[in-house]
Order: sequence, then structure tokens, then C-alpha cells
Amino acid sequence: MKQFVKTLNKEGDCFKYICTKFPGPTIEKLKAGVFDGPQTRTLVNDCDFPNSMNENESCARSALVETVKNFLGNRTAVNYKGIVARLLITLQDAGANMSIKLHFLYSHLDRFPEHLGDLSDEQGERFH
Repeated sequence: MKQFVKTLNKEGDCFKYICTKFPGPTIEKLKAGVFDGPQTRTLVNDCDFPNSMNENESCARSALVETVKNFLGNRTAVNYKGIVARLLITLQDAGANMSIKLHFLYSHLDRFPEHLGDLSDEQGERFH
């Protein structure tokens, strides 16, 4: 989410929508893309959010939503490599610089276990 928000035009409709949706955080935090889990889920599930975007932003958001639902959840999709690759391409098309975290994700994608979100053997805890 951080990389997506950093690519937005700060004078555009999409960023203004985020500012009206979350009036609590400061403008500096919003510009930096600092969101907690509930705020990210709110933007992922918001039906009106895509209406404020241009074509590149909309493609990047749809790739982000697909990644959140099919790669970062409890179950990893079979085609997770394609999903993450699509996210990286759409973020690059939207004008995002590849952060070290995204570079690490892209470089080590083949090392993610198939059971990434499953329960661990230790007292029924989930992997973090």
C-alpha cells in the first residue's frame, strides 16, 4: 500500500479521496503511505475508491488487491508468482520506485513455501 500511495499525484482526486477517508492521520503520514492494517483493509474493500483513479492507478490498485487476497492471506494461490509479477509491473507503470522490500520480494519469490499462511506446529500459532 505504501508504494501505491507514494505513486499518487498529491493534488489528484485519488489522494484527496484518501485524505477525506482518513482525516485522523497527518498529511505527512498519508503522503508517506503510512497505514495500519485496518486502514489498508478499508481501502482494499472500498467500492468507491476506484472511481477517483485514473487508468494506471486503477490497474495498480487491482493488482494490489489481487496480491493482498491471493498471496498475503492465509492461503497462497497456485499462480502467486504471476500475481506478484503483475503487481510489480503495474506499480512500475504507475511510476513507483522499487523499494528494497519489493526488490527482496521479487528476488526471493521462489523461496516462499507453499504453506506460508498455514498453522505452525507450536501451540496452533500462525506464521507471521
